[in-house]
Order: sequence, then C-alpha cells, then structure tokens
Amino acid sequence: MYLATTGRPDAPPAPSGARRRVPGTVLALGTVSLVTDVSSEMVTAVLPLYLVLGLGLSPLQFGLLDGLTTGATALVRLLGGATADRGGRHKTVGGLGYALSAASRLGLLLAGGATGWIAGSLAADRLGKGVRTAPRDALITLHSPPEDLGRAFGTHRAMDTTGALLGPLAAFALLWATADAYDAVFAVSFCVGSFGVLLWLLLVPGRARPVRGAPPAAPRRPRARGGLLGAPRSPGYRRTVLCAGLLGAATVGDSFVYLLLQRRTGLDATWFPFLPLGAAAVFLLLAVPAGRLADRLGRRGPLLYGHGALLLAYGLLLAPLPDAAVLPGVLVLLGAFYAATDGVLMALTGPFLAEGRQAGGLALVQTVQALARVGAAVAFGALWTASGPETALVAALLALAVAVCCSARLLPRGLAAPAAPEPSERTD
Repeated sequence: MYLATTGRPDAPPAPSGARRRVPGTVLALGTVSLVTDVSSEMVTAVLPLYLVLGLGLSPLQFGLLDGLTTGATALVRLLGGATADRGGRHKTVGGLGYALSAASRLGLLLAGGATGWIAGSLAADRLGKGVRTAPRDALITLHSPPEDLGRAFGTHRAMDTTGALLGPLAAFALLWATADAYDAVFAVSFCVGSFGVLLWLLLVPGRARPVRGAPPAAPRRPRARGGLLGAPRSPGYRRTVLCAGLLGAATVGDSFVYLLLQRRTGLDATWFPFLPLGAAAVFLLLAVPAGRLADRLGRRGPLLYGHGALLLAYGLLLAPLPDAAVLPGVLVLLGAFYAATDGVLMALTGPFLAEGRQAGGLALVQTVQALARVGAAVAFGALWTASGPETALVAALLALAVAVCCSARLLPRGLAAPAAPEPSERTD
C-alpha cells in the first residue's frame, strides 16, 4: 500500500523522464463525480425558481432552508471521515453518501408542495454530500503517489466541474422542452444520480493498490487511533488547518461576488444564472495545470497565489474600470482562485496524514474551512446591510490581505514528519 506519510508535501519530486499517468482510480472517482454533479446541479440550478416562483416561498424562507442544510453538511463531514477511517471503509461510507444524495431527488419528486418534505429532501442531499466528500478525497490520496497529489486532485476537480457545467444546461433544456415541468427535472436528476451510484459500485476499488512504478513501500507504520476529533500531532497539519480557517474566514461567498458583479455592471437579471458557469469554465481549464504546477514547484505557492487572484477580483469590483473589463476579469479570477486552491489544499494536507487518518484528517480541514466561510458570509452580509456593499467589500479585501500574509508565514514548507503514535495506540 502507498502510505500518505511518505514523500514531501511541498517540494518538487525528483525529475523523471517518463510521463506519469493519472491513476485509474482517480479517473473512476472523477467519472462518478462528473455524473453525480450533473444530477445535483440540475436541481441546484432550478431550485430557487421552483421554491420561490413555483411554490411561493419567500426569499427569507428559502434562505433559511438553504442555510440550515448547508450548515449540516459542514459538520457531518467529520462523522463521515471518522467512520470511513475505521477499518478502511472509504468505499462503503462514500457509497452511502452518493446513494443518499440520489434518493433525495426522488424525495423532491414525491414531495409535491409540502415544505417539510422539501426541507427533508434538501437536508438528505446535503448530508449525502457531506458524508461522501472526505472518503472520496481519502481514496484519491491513497491511490496516488504523494508527489503527484496535486495533479490527481486537479484532474478529479476538472471532471467534477465538467458535471457542474453540464447540469444547469441540461436542467434549463428540460424546462424549455417540457414547458417548465420541474418534476421532469427531478426525475431525470434521480436517474442520473442512480447511475452515478452504480458507477461507484462497479469502478471504485475498496482498498488502495500499489502504484505502478512506485518504489518499494516503507515499513508499515502504526495505524493512528483516536476519537472523532482526534487529529495528527504533525505541526505541519495543524498549521494547514489553521491557515484553512484564516483564509476561509476572509473569503466572501460566491453568491455575494455575483451579486456585487451584477450590481457593479448593471447586468440584466436574465443572465445572472450564467455567471457561475463562466467561473466554472475557467476552473475547468485551469484545474489540471494548477495541480501539475503545485506538484512541480510546491503546493503552498499556488494556494497563496490563488487567494491572491481572489484579492484581485475584490479589487476589480472596486476599480473605476469599464464594465466590459470588470465582468470577464472577475469571472476569470474567481475561476483561477478555485483552480489553484480547491484540490491543492487537499494535496498539501494529504502527506501529513497517517494511515487510518486520511478521511478524518481531510474532513477536519474541509469542516474548518466551510464553517469559517459561513461565518465570513454572515459577517459580510451584516456589514453590507449596515454600511453598504462598498464598505463591506473594502473590509473583505483588507481581511483577505491580512489572512494571505499570515498564511504565507504559517503554511508548512519542509518534510512531512512521520505521525507520532498517540499514547493510546498500540503497535503490531
């Protein structure tokens, strides 16, 4: 088995003349994510229209539904990660998450106009996503050489984003063809999601296999043990968690960025739903190159530069430039931000995690980042309401600049020290 504790987390690998291939398991996971994202984004794209215009919910009611289910997603990641690590059940736990999300589409189809059933279906979808994320990323870590983790995560995120692009297009095409029959969207989404679960069962292996061409595996290390919130003792891991929280607390939610962009440029509301597609297209184009660059030059650099791109996007929204430059500029910078940070953060974290802690360790980083972003969104919305959008954006820009400077000093640089056994661990 290829242990995630071997190799350097932030240094370029030794030069090699042979071109390495992306592991087949990563491609299988990417295929499942592509299909599943088509299913989920079909629903996400039409849900505001369905709930607010179709069922007559107020924006406040919709916001409460969305906020409650999103908060539950962040917390359930810890449970999913810890459960997957026990006995190496990454495929089982991840499959349950995918199945739960697929079943939630059927719940929407059968809910009719019952708000309670709709809320339950949305919660099931978000819980499924929270449960599956850490086991899936742990499988990427387990099945990829440490020096190629950036490339592996970049490939996976590119395939995932392809589904995120196709989903809204498929949903709006269905609505156009069926004269706004939302039930048709939910039914097709359920079928596509079920196909994703089938692909997971057929294509994804349950345990890591030796990587072809890899050097002989190091002697087996003790398996990490501990409770749900047990974290590796590695200082590098702890610094990474801290930086994920700092940067997340200074990151304005995408919805606010798109609202600011629409307000700044006067874009017609008809085109507003297509703004995320523009950023996603840039993400798709840059995810794999950003991962390769991270593997060659070190992963902390792209992570910091990606947040620098977000900093420029905030500045562009405030700059006295023509709208024709601001609109594409912000979308390109936002897509570049995600391409340089999403998978790269997981690739930076992976080598610090001991065997038996991959899913739980990644889940903790993701949860800290998600909760910090929720707090940032609440603070930004409150400041916008109290002082106006420009003041809120200036405050966000300053906070992000400080977070990037602090992270530049805190992010680990050197070798990943082997994880020290916990006092309660026993060795074989």
